[in-house]
Parts: sequence; C-alpha cells; structure tokens
Amino acid sequence: MLPGQKHPVQHDVTMPAIELQKVSVRYDQTVALDSVTLRLNRGDRVAVVGPNGAGKSTLFHVIAGVVRPQEGQVRIYGSGPGGHICVGYVPQRKVIDWDFPVTVTDVVMMGRVGKMGFLRWPSRHDRDVVRAALDEVGMSAFANRQIGELSGGQQQRVFLARVLAQEAELLLMDEPLTGLDMPSQEVILSLIDRIQRNGVTVMVASHDLNQASEQFPLILLLNRSVIAFGPP
Repeated sequence: MLPGQKHPVQHDVTMPAIELQKVSVRYDQTVALDSVTLRLNRGDRVAVVGPNGAGKSTLFHVIAGVVRPQEGQVRIYGSGPGGHICVGYVPQRKVIDWDFPVTVTDVVMMGRVGKMGFLRWPSRHDRDVVRAALDEVGMSAFANRQIGELSGGQQQRVFLARVLAQEAELLLMDEPLTGLDMPSQEVILSLIDRIQRNGVTVMVASHDLNQASEQFPLILLLNRSVIAFGPP
C-alpha cells in the first residue's frame, strides 16, 4: 500500500469481483468469445492460458469495458464495466506506441485521471502518489525518461506503477512476460504478488502453461469458450 493511499473500497465480501454470465463476442462473423461464464472473488490471482486467437485479449477488453459483448452480462463488483475506475489494464506491449512523447511520470500520472477528472491539473497529493508508486516498483530514477527508451521489463514496471497510482482493485495484464528475460520476469511476478496481497484481483494472460501452473493458484483455460477453470 502506498503512503497516503486509501485501502481499496471494501465491497460486500459475498459480492464477486468479476462475474460474467454467458458472454459472447463476435467480430463480423468471427466468434471471439462463446458463452463465457466466470466468477472471481476479491484477491483471486488467475492465469488465463490459451493459444493465439483464443480470445484472451477480448476477454480482458470486455472486463475493462473496452468491448461490449453482443450477448451476456458483465459485472465488476456489482457494476457494469463502465461504472468502475478500479480496473487497471495493461495491454500487450506490441500494441503500444512506444514513440509517443511521454515520460515515465506522465504514464503513471495517467492512472490518476479517474481520481482527478479530465482537464484538471494534478494536485500535490496526486504527485506524491505517483512518486510513491514509482518508488514502489523501483523506477524513481527513470521518472523523466521517455517511456520508449526503457527496456521491456522496465516498461512493465512503469505500467504496474500506473496501476498502483490508480488505486486499482482489479489488475488485467495481457501477456506481460512475453519477450522478457528471466530476471525481468521474476521482478514482474514479484510485483504482481505484492499487489495481489493488498486484496487486488489479478488476471494475467499467458501462453506458458508450465509457468502459469507454478506461479498462479488458479488457471483459466480459454479457447473462445471456457475449457477449464480451477487450481492447476
């Protein structure tokens, strides 16, 4: 927990963090998700495993409110996805424009927009939260560096700092370990573990079933529909 940060909102413990009921998504005539039903509790840590095209990114987009399903219902702590600012979403690195001229501090401050409101200047408290988040992930020394100048592991640490600054209750990371060397992977997994211990629900997409079974207490096997869900 960051200095000056409030604990995540204490929802009714019987209320699921994520609840999907028969969610289906189609892009033109292509089925991306087919009748997906899923329930996660607060503080669950889940690896979402499946091949390319299995719908992992689409599932995250649905939970984050980026994509609206054609069928089914999505509830995040009892609200629709658009009704929450608690979702911290880290997309695949390949879809991010690393040439965009923003600094590390700018990226982390984006996590405060939901608290500040659009078109408002950051307060002293916002700046303190951002500095504390960067310190938490060991990236304070890079605060003024352009985000594209960092290594892949450093970039993922910055995005985790953004999630901390956002005070997110739900973390979605789409293949965050792809392309990282083993020491960088271990750092990211350690930070995810620390975030989850604060009661944050964590979902991480992966291709690596062996690593997922070693690092996560719950695995969701997805191939457009739910193949299996439970302990490894």
